[in-house]
Amino acid sequence: MPESKTPSTSAIDPKNNGLTYADAGVDIDAGNSMVDKIKPLVRSTRRPGADGEIGGFGGLFDLKAAGFKDPVLVAANDGVGTKLKIAIDADRHDTVGIDLVAMCVNDLVVQGAEPLFFLDYFATGKLNPEQGAAIVKGIAEGCLQSGCALIGGETAEMPGMYRDGDYDLAGFAVGAAERGQLLPAGDLETGDVILGLGSSGVHSNGFSLVRRIVELSGLGWQDAAPFAADQSLGEALLTPTRIYVKSLLSAIRSTGAIKALAHITGGGFPDNIPRVLPETLAAEINLSAIPVPAVFSWLAKTGGVEPHEMLRTFNCGIGMIVVVAADKAETVAQALKAEGETVVTLGRMIARDANNNQGVVYQGTLSL
Repeated sequence: MPESKTPSTSAIDPKNNGLTYADAGVDIDAGNSMVDKIKPLVRSTRRPGADGEIGGFGGLFDLKAAGFKDPVLVAANDGVGTKLKIAIDADRHDTVGIDLVAMCVNDLVVQGAEPLFFLDYFATGKLNPEQGAAIVKGIAEGCLQSGCALIGGETAEMPGMYRDGDYDLAGFAVGAAERGQLLPAGDLETGDVILGLGSSGVHSNGFSLVRRIVELSGLGWQDAAPFAADQSLGEALLTPTRIYVKSLLSAIRSTGAIKALAHITGGGFPDNIPRVLPETLAAEINLSAIPVPAVFSWLAKTGGVEPHEMLRTFNCGIGMIVVVAADKAETVAQALKAEGETVVTLGRMIARDANNNQGVVYQGTLSL
């Protein structure tokens, strides 16, 4: 006896009385459309070792073709955090991909590694191919800036997990260095000079506090930024994270004098600098030497944020720390300036006080 079927809800496809994936909120055709849009972007990031097409089950990379003889692989993953909420609210999606790559590859280069390839994970409630392509455009740009190949990724449409319009990003980068050339070096000592490389702004940390301060200010994302001429507030705060990879790799290879690097991300100076120091040393930082960008002064004043809280939340104008021997400091500084970096002398390495065990000691005041 044939089974009887009774249509019961409008969600059922009237053509075949059966649900489809699209009825559940997942549009496979939209996903395929996005893949077609991003293929040229992915191709633009090809480099020696990576020349495959996306669409397979895994991305391939040939270390020998990249020129490595006895490599050690270094991996990093990260996200963009709540900076994405500003991108979503301001409807500007073409720069957060740069942030995504930056947060990963800057962590690779501090260990002396050359970024080789990158994969992304993009999750959203409802896939908009145009929005997705804009995001991947930024990811491709970040890969070009850092010299790594975008060899794959994942797009996940998850209705019910995210609201329509919301999305999240994560990234995964792998780099390599020849064995014996990883950083930090084992010869850090008192008297070594600490250089700082200027940031492009807030980068991608502390945005929960940034958004709270903007809420207190009463400004909207389309309003003029009080700290940046000719930019809206949303545009100014979405300035992408600076990628230091090419300039640092060039200085490492040309001078052979860089002993340690520290990427100033969440936790600021007090949490990030000690990560690359031996327990016997501390970094003595002259806060007065930091050229503080106007955005941080506005955040501090508008939110009533104390200097110590600024230093442990934001980069405050210094996105990367470089440690070199005193007699090599000028050589390294000039090499980095030649690559377009803003370089300031921040301080020196000192013996750590066993009584308070602080990895960072401050002199002077932050010019907020």
